[in-house]
Amino acid sequence: MFRKLRITFLLLLLVFVAANAWLSKLRSTDWDRSLWVVVYPINGDKSTVSSTYIGSVRKETFSDIEEFMAREARRYQLRLDKPVTIKLGPIVNDLPPKPPRNGDVLAVMWWSLQMRYWAFKADTYDGPSPDIRMFVVYHDPETHDSLDHSFGLEKGLVGVVNAFASEKMAGPNNVVIAHELLHTVGATDKYDLATNFPVYPDGYAEPRQQPRLPQSKAEIMGGRVPLSEQELAMPSRLAQVVIGEKTAHEINWINSE
Repeated sequence: MFRKLRITFLLLLLVFVAANAWLSKLRSTDWDRSLWVVVYPINGDKSTVSSTYIGSVRKETFSDIEEFMAREARRYQLRLDKPVTIKLGPIVNDLPPKPPRNGDVLAVMWWSLQMRYWAFKADTYDGPSPDIRMFVVYHDPETHDSLDHSFGLEKGLVGVVNAFASEKMAGPNNVVIAHELLHTVGATDKYDLATNFPVYPDGYAEPRQQPRLPQSKAEIMGGRVPLSEQELAMPSRLAQVVIGEKTAHEINWINSE
C-alpha cells in the first residue's frame, strides 16, 4: 500500500512538473527574445587548482558561446540578433545529485525531480530569473584524466557540465557547455554512444560534402570532427563547430515564425 501511495504521489507530482516544463519549453523556443543563461561555477574536486581557476572566471570566459549562437542564428536567418545572453552567477558550494547508474524508470524520475529542486535551491543569482541554469563543475586536469558525463535537462532547463579548471581548456569547455545548453532547448545527441562517432548524416557538419571524409568541423550535437572511418578529433573551440539542420529543426530555428 505504501509503495502504491508513493508511486501515485510521484506521478501526480510529475504531471504538475511536466505541465510547468511544457510551458517553459514553449517560452524558451519561441525565440522572440534572448534567453537569459546563468553559469554557476562549482569546485568539483575541492582542490586549490579549481578554486584558483574559478576565481579567474569572468562573464567573458563564456562569450564564445554567445558568439557561436549568434553566428549560427544568422545562418538560419533567425529574427533575433542574440539568441542567448550569458551571465556569471555566484559560486555554488554543493555538488548536484548524480544521475542513477541503472535505467530504472522510477529512479530516473526521482533523480530528475531532485536535480530540479537542487538547481532551484542553488540559484542565488542576484538579477532577473534565468531561463536556463548551467552549473559548471570544475576539476584539476592534473589529477583527472577523464570526467563524468555532462548532461542537459529539457525538463527544468538545467545543465550540469563537468569541466577542466584550466585556461587552455576554456575553449573545449565552452563546446561542452554549448552542447548541453542546446539539450535544454530540445536538441538531441547525434553520435553513437558506444563509439562516440557522429551519426551520418545528422551528426556531420557538412553531410553533403564529397568526399564525405575528412570533415573540417563538428556538428554541435555530433560532438566530434570525423577525420576518417577510424579517427575523430575533439573541437578545441566553437569556431570549429556548427549547428546542423536537424538540430536547428529540434530547437525551432527552422520554420519558426
